[in-house]
Amino acid sequence: MSGKVYLVGAGPGDPELLTVKALRLLRSADVMLHDELVAPKVLALIPPTTRVHNVGKRCGQKRITQEEINRLLVAYTNQGLAVVRLKGGDPLIFGRAGEEMEALRKAGIEFEVVPGVTAASAAAAAARLPLTDRRLASKLVFLTGHRCCGKVPTDWHGVVSPDTTLAVHMPGEDYGGLVAELSAAGLSGETPCVVVSHAASPEEQIHRTTLEKLPQAPQLPAPALLIIGAVAAADRGTPESTGNLDSMQAAIGEFALKG
Repeated sequence: MSGKVYLVGAGPGDPELLTVKALRLLRSADVMLHDELVAPKVLALIPPTTRVHNVGKRCGQKRITQEEINRLLVAYTNQGLAVVRLKGGDPLIFGRAGEEMEALRKAGIEFEVVPGVTAASAAAAAARLPLTDRRLASKLVFLTGHRCCGKVPTDWHGVVSPDTTLAVHMPGEDYGGLVAELSAAGLSGETPCVVVSHAASPEEQIHRTTLEKLPQAPQLPAPALLIIGAVAAADRGTPESTGNLDSMQAAIGEFALKG
């Protein structure tokens, strides 16, 4: 008898943001391999009879290598078991799903991907701002802080534009380095920024600032997400909000002139 692997998105942390399908699989899986950042309230939904493995990686510390995770997925599935690989947010966005799907294909293992609410959507919802806006931002770019600050060269001139929203997952602590690169690419220091920590959880924190002031922003606890762009000033009803629609459109015009 052959089993199956389900790559499931656990969402940002609030169990009510799980999809109906994800919840059903959490309750019916034989084996659960979950990431470190899957919220405890989500893990509490797993029945006590399920075989559970924490295979997470956090702050550079690994409980298990990616190769070992791949071998576990294959081994359990070959025993005829239903295996859920549970990942925070959406499994296809910075969740190493590509490596695991490749390993499963090579082993001839059947698998299915169950999307989840990604951190960028949860952070934007928490801050009450759109990631796109037909007046301000027609493009959305997902980045990870593990790669965008010098470790792998980024063509910022090809990424930054006046109508782009940048959603930086795992921004880390080197805000100064990121600001230097974005500023060199022509992004205005007045560009609004929002840092959201622990989106959709009781520990949620939100800090609003601008690009030039971002290096002085408090280091909010991980997991955090950084949103950069004109849309980050869209919540004009809060006192922390920076600017308004007219000033953002003016900033876009200034950027265009620089380009």
